Amino acid sequence: MSTKAKRQRTSKVRWARLAMVAASILLLLLAVVLAAKWFTGLAGTALFLREFPGHSQAPTGSAVGFPAWIGWQHFLNVFFLVLIIRTGWQIRTDTRPKGHWTRNNRGLIRTKKAPTKISLYLWLHLSLDALWILNGIIFVILLFSTGHWQRIVPTTWDIVPNALSAGLQYLALDWPTDDGWVNYNALQLMSYFVIVFIAAPMAFVTGLRMSALWPKQSSKLNRMYPIEFARALHFPVMIYFVGFVIVHVALVLATGALRNLNHMYASSNEDNWVGFWIFAASLLVMVAAWFLTKPLFLGPVASLTGSVTR
Repeated sequence: MSTKAKRQRTSKVRWARLAMVAASILLLLLAVVLAAKWFTGLAGTALFLREFPGHSQAPTGSAVGFPAWIGWQHFLNVFFLVLIIRTGWQIRTDTRPKGHWTRNNRGLIRTKKAPTKISLYLWLHLSLDALWILNGIIFVILLFSTGHWQRIVPTTWDIVPNALSAGLQYLALDWPTDDGWVNYNALQLMSYFVIVFIAAPMAFVTGLRMSALWPKQSSKLNRMYPIEFARALHFPVMIYFVGFVIVHVALVLATGALRNLNHMYASSNEDNWVGFWIFAASLLVMVAAWFLTKPLFLGPVASLTGSVTR
């Protein structure tokens, strides 16, 4: 069999497997929806759903609406996160880097040992990490200084049964009462709390442990926080972010796309197309950035802070 025929056969097998996986996922989702509809129809479940409708009472005096800073924070967070995932995957799969970067050993950041040479993808990944963390710090400061923290931080224990109720309603495709402009439902609130205050810090501390910034000469610190532990957590955290983004975008589009996009991008509670067009423009920016993460384009930028070699 010729090389071309082997490649064609391998391609057909790969596509057949992908089709089988896609079909299996669709069948599984259908089974989950049917099971959820049956379960929510039971008398005991119906009583539970009436007692816990899926949202907790908003704290007295909590902020209403979405100020403009949440819109640009949301865009920057998504922009950096998409590229961090992109470069993280490139680092994981790139066996022969097409370019390297070495930090300039002068000025304020000066060390006795020669700086370590790293791949351009790793340089971009670390640079994006720093910008994402800075953006996150600004977000948390604004969140607590404006009172908007009450929208994504649980303040009562009934958030747990209400989150379970909202989850059942989502699975049954019977969307829980949605008034995100005033108060998120319990599952949304818990999801945002986890992503901001648990998943994001985990991504930071595991990434820091694997980076060149970690004091590798400190045997005590290395024993307390082994690099194997950080590596074991870092990739699953990335998968969690990917899953969160997929589910988040799907629900935004399925539960009132125009109003949801206006909330996030236009600071408006109207049912018009302003937020959609801002969202569309942001997608174009992210797609362009996605394709620009190549050594040909990264080299000139990286050379501003160090030397770039093959």
